[in-house]
Amino acid sequence: MKTESVRGLRSLWAVTGVVMSCIAIAQDAPKYSNEFLAIGVGARALGMGNAYTSVVNDVTSGYWNPAGLLGVKGDLQIGAMHSEYFAGIAKYDYIGIGTIGFTFVRFGIDNIPNTIDLIDPSGNIDYDRITTFSSADHAFIISYARKLRVPGLRVGGNAKVIYRRVGEFGKAWGFGLDAGAQYDLDRWRFSAVARDVTSTFNAWSYTLDQRTIDVFTQTGNEIPENSVEVTLPRLMLGVARQFKFGSKFDLLAAVDLENTFDGKRNTLIKSSAISTDPRIGLELGYAGVVFVRTGLSNFQHVTDLNDKKQLTVQPNIGIGLKIKSVALDYALTDIGDNSVALYSNIFSLKFDLFKKGPA
Repeated sequence: MKTESVRGLRSLWAVTGVVMSCIAIAQDAPKYSNEFLAIGVGARALGMGNAYTSVVNDVTSGYWNPAGLLGVKGDLQIGAMHSEYFAGIAKYDYIGIGTIGFTFVRFGIDNIPNTIDLIDPSGNIDYDRITTFSSADHAFIISYARKLRVPGLRVGGNAKVIYRRVGEFGKAWGFGLDAGAQYDLDRWRFSAVARDVTSTFNAWSYTLDQRTIDVFTQTGNEIPENSVEVTLPRLMLGVARQFKFGSKFDLLAAVDLENTFDGKRNTLIKSSAISTDPRIGLELGYAGVVFVRTGLSNFQHVTDLNDKKQLTVQPNIGIGLKIKSVALDYALTDIGDNSVALYSNIFSLKFDLFKKGPA
């Protein structure tokens, strides 16, 4: 048993070697790229502060850790989430299909006024010339998972297509790969996820008419040029432990460490080579039906008006209800990453179709 455990942990940590070999690629790339994929999906995960890569075992695995897809109980599991922030200006949507391993994420702002033609060449203002457009980011993710010979060890991978569009002005296509693993040892769960393991490249192209170029020039705006945006690899490490209290109560405690390698960030643990953002989550369950969750994330050192540094943290809370094959989850969290945006109410729904065995 001990030999199998050692083999399982060694195999799990082998995933980290994949991403470490890619760190040297494109070190001059921007720190923040495809950030809409860093928000998270599912109210259960968000309520636990995104400490979820070792916990996930449902349809949301396509986002968090593809190895968790093997935990899907039904023949077909469907999950969905909708959330809004900035007073409903920005909308964030997710839908996933388990066992098939399909995930779709959209983050967008619609009905943006285009005032390029508000004033005509003669200087006349005509509000009928105002049109609208959308700026949206999309991700299409296909996932695959399988068990290995080592008991309790699962691995998985994602292939993702990124499509970003700003009205008729510009668009980008990108492609990336993720790799993940989970390992169960008694009541312990370990995980490693390498996101954008080979780096993800978004190729931007722009279509601007002469009128738009003239307005950009007159207003001192930079004329965008076709370019390639690179998203560097990041490594997620997680561990969780399940505790039982009597026959009805369960407590799940989880910790995730998100590691980036693109220079120093404002995280709790940082250096010139690596920055580590810890997340802590708890879930208390009663009879497998009612759940209460909380989590801490986004630890940052902030300088106040008196030039004093203090540590800030983002608290998250949530509840869940599961009746047979239907789960409804709620989270109160700041999907704006502790910005000036108010906390958002997040609801997500998950249900199994053609569930195997007794409900």
